Amino acid sequence: MDNGDLMKNLTPTQIVKELDKYIIGQNEAKRAVAIALRNRWRRQQVEEGIKEEIMPNNIILIGPTGVGKTEIARRLAKLAGAPFIKVEASKYTEVGYVGRDVESMIRDLTDLAVSMVRSEKTLSVQEKAERMAEEKILDQLIPPLKKSSVKEENGETEELQNEKTREWMREKLRNGELDDRMIEFDITTPAFGMQVLGPLGMDDMSMNLQEMFSSMIPKKKKKRKTAIKEAKKIIAQEEAEKLIDMEAVQKEAIKRVQESGIVFIDEIDKIAGAKSQQGPDVSREGVQRDLLPIVEGSTVNTKYGPVKTDHILFIASGAFHVSKPSDLIPELQGRFPIRVELKSLTEEDFIKILTLPQNALLKQYTALLSAEGVSIRFTDSAIKEVAKTAALVNDQVENIGARRLHTILTTLLEDILFDVPDKMPQSEIEITGEMVNAKLDKIVKN
Repeated sequence: MDNGDLMKNLTPTQIVKELDKYIIGQNEAKRAVAIALRNRWRRQQVEEGIKEEIMPNNIILIGPTGVGKTEIARRLAKLAGAPFIKVEASKYTEVGYVGRDVESMIRDLTDLAVSMVRSEKTLSVQEKAERMAEEKILDQLIPPLKKSSVKEENGETEELQNEKTREWMREKLRNGELDDRMIEFDITTPAFGMQVLGPLGMDDMSMNLQEMFSSMIPKKKKKRKTAIKEAKKIIAQEEAEKLIDMEAVQKEAIKRVQESGIVFIDEIDKIAGAKSQQGPDVSREGVQRDLLPIVEGSTVNTKYGPVKTDHILFIASGAFHVSKPSDLIPELQGRFPIRVELKSLTEEDFIKILTLPQNALLKQYTALLSAEGVSIRFTDSAIKEVAKTAALVNDQVENIGARRLHTILTTLLEDILFDVPDKMPQSEIEITGEMVNAKLDKIVKN
């Protein structure tokens, strides 16, 4: 199923339903990203004239840490079936400072798109590549004869006999009877591994230098000896690479990035703040200014060709504990017209987080202990106590959202995880409310 078909089947309601499997609450945020994702597909169906004019509505997610902002991005990436990259705003620096410039996020997105398209093309030629690998292995086992018209006593030519033997051997090869037999074959390798480092921050220059030197030095053949089962995979992979038109792959990748690429910028609040003329903050506003043209629409040069960012969707998120969204420079605020506030988690939310999602924490610990042959069960009162403690500690100390559950469950189950299987041979453990109270009493007091 290609990207268009995938998106056609994912309506906003279905996107929210998929996100509900992993993220509790935050319906406003889910609705906003679902609409934005669906609008990508809607724009593709519009006639050419107005298509170029429809710009994506970039989103900024605001909310305390641990409420699901980054998790929404991770799950969205899997749903989108489109080039998607998650970056941290805090790792970029203003042009002229040591570090990565913001254009590198588009270069990274293009690299991802090329890998994605290459994988798809490899799958489409896999069958042909496997047949070619099979022929190469048969050539090693039973070399084909040079043309000859000499007939044997039974009236068959040598070619015909050779062909019969090959077919018999092919059958054995396909049935896996020859899998463990060793075979020696040639593989193509680069002349030598080389790393070319350009000036700091100039990622593309170092890549282009590396490619230039690699193409100047001819590749060489190398002998390799492995079992036939392994050889089939190696040769098929090499043949598949020859069958793929890399120019077409790069064109398709750039088209996908431009039409349906998504960039998730996390921790955007770390580059917001009052103006400062010294220290690390000097570069903050510069990063915002460098982000402006990319978010608004500009052309970024990548090693695969120029990429226009006009229709790339940008989703930003930040906790904004210290700064406020209004601390971002006004031009950047204007580039993110949709603002969604995520709510802090309550005790009821914690109960749901512990039990409902497909990757719920209690399910994770149950799976871990089942590897030791131990079955662990949490009573309803235990779950309620864990959720209550998490909510209480978040209120009293620092609100770190659902991450508090990790801390509490690790403390609660520490002895069990350490004692199994040496000191705790029983195969069933039940965690009750009283046990939780006794174990977590110190945490609440501290």
